[in-house]
Amino acid sequence: MLETLKPGMTKPDVVRCPDGHFRRAVYGLGPYIADYPEQALLACIVQNWCPKCTAPADGLDEGTYGQCSRDHTEVLVEEFELGVLWDEYGLVGDIVPFTNYFPHADIHELLSPDILHQLIKGAFKDHLVKWKPMQTRYWTTLTIAPVFAGLRRFPEGRGFKQWTGDDSKALMKVYIPAIKGHVPTEMVQALRALLDFIYIAHRNIISSNSLDAMDDALKRFHRYREIFQTSGLIQAFGAPNGLCLSITESKHIKAVKEPWRRSSRFEALSQMLLTNQCLDKLAASCVDFTDHGMLRGTCLSYVLNKLGILNTPLEAHIERDIPDQDEPFGRYHHATNDAEGHADEDEGNTNAEPDTNAIDGPTVLLAHVDLAKTAAKRIYPELIANQIGQPNFTTLIQHFLHDQCRSDSESSSSDSSRSALPEIYEKITLYTSAVATFFAPSDLSEIGGMRYERIRAVDTWRNGPGRYDCVFVSTDSTADGMRSLDIARVRLFFSLKHDGITYPCALVQWFKRVADSPDEITGMWVVEPELLEDGARCASVIHLDCIFRAAHLIPVFGGDFVPTNLTYSQTLNAFFTYYVNNFIDHHAYEIAF
Repeated sequence: MLETLKPGMTKPDVVRCPDGHFRRAVYGLGPYIADYPEQALLACIVQNWCPKCTAPADGLDEGTYGQCSRDHTEVLVEEFELGVLWDEYGLVGDIVPFTNYFPHADIHELLSPDILHQLIKGAFKDHLVKWKPMQTRYWTTLTIAPVFAGLRRFPEGRGFKQWTGDDSKALMKVYIPAIKGHVPTEMVQALRALLDFIYIAHRNIISSNSLDAMDDALKRFHRYREIFQTSGLIQAFGAPNGLCLSITESKHIKAVKEPWRRSSRFEALSQMLLTNQCLDKLAASCVDFTDHGMLRGTCLSYVLNKLGILNTPLEAHIERDIPDQDEPFGRYHHATNDAEGHADEDEGNTNAEPDTNAIDGPTVLLAHVDLAKTAAKRIYPELIANQIGQPNFTTLIQHFLHDQCRSDSESSSSDSSRSALPEIYEKITLYTSAVATFFAPSDLSEIGGMRYERIRAVDTWRNGPGRYDCVFVSTDSTADGMRSLDIARVRLFFSLKHDGITYPCALVQWFKRVADSPDEITGMWVVEPELLEDGARCASVIHLDCIFRAAHLIPVFGGDFVPTNLTYSQTLNAFFTYYVNNFIDHHAYEIAF
């Protein structure tokens, strides 16, 4: 398969480099991403020996040893018998690595451990999650984790037969808050250090500061891991984002499982290859047709454009390709049911678009939030105020409009009298969701690194209780991390028109930080609901541009176990304090520090 690459490894090829200069280049084989059993097979070593260093199998964590190399291995094979190679050096001397047939290739240098098997499924799941004393005591806390876009829930704790890589990744996102208070502090700190290392390794760009942070996380892990001595947690670390088998395994469904299902199951290999060949040609045709402008607009718009009937440009008929799956507004939504709402209500509907996904497009560093394309209904503010539990809703809108319209020299709405606030005579337009688009190259994204996620505020979701997501709100552009952000829970998305200007808005209830720094043990910021003097929740209307993206809060459980009748839909109302979960995804980890 790789035979055709040999000429390029010896004969220089003139290529244009990223700096614009032309240079002669000689190519070589790149990293080989593999789990340990495959690494042992490729490096032709005995099981339990290291494919990267010369340490013996019973002394991997003792002393300092040199790096394995092709030259060193060849000398050993020439000098010793097969039995000595096997017992003393961990080498299978009668098998030659495939890289020996290629110039400039050393299997020991090419082998790369991956995040999925060595960190997520190895160190985290196999050694920590399966630790016997921790197995059953706190799994009920996982069942009430609030809903978040793309988060796999554990409604029955860990009650399923087979763990997958996605299950382990989902568990990592909510694990630390779930065990805090139920296990020794050193154990939580060791887990935090491990997750810090994994999340930094997952970053799309690794700088010198990132390497220093990884080194610090590794040192902290080794300092606190003594608590796990009885479980034997010893792992090798190190894998950048992109050297992870989850990338190739995610293609396994498209390349193997789906073609298999389309085959007759009898001598299916040739049928599967033909299916993949046809799909590749269809994908190539789609790209070619798009480049030639053949897939822009609809058949009707094309004909009307040719006849000269279509007055607006064709580009105006091409909508942004983000699915709009809005839920109906339950008790106060009187419009007809739409297909979008029904598609998302069925949790088992595999055709339903996810709440978060990658976007194929250019890189835009400035995040932005847009209201859903489909409105729920139009209504006067005073008619909906009591239904959303905010009797002063109209007054909040007036304060918002006053602050939007005032100049810097004028007083804020809090200092103005009621008579100075603008009057509202028109209806507002309600929406059940908004879409946040932001640059997140460390998460699953397209070439441009852009992702979107849907933020929901609806009183009935998937035929069940309401869902009101939390968000990061930009409040201080001069600070960094969480000091530049506040946490709020969205109660309503709407837009209103005032003096000819349309304002996209959100009604939010605020949380405030409990301390000026993150929690020392978990590394997460802790927030609590902000209350007024009468005990009511502090709420306000904000411009949609203030919202950065969705946030995930998970309760500070403490040492007590949660009631068994508590559900995830009640979580954000049932506790006094909450962690700002920076492990919910890699982008959140990079901003909520």
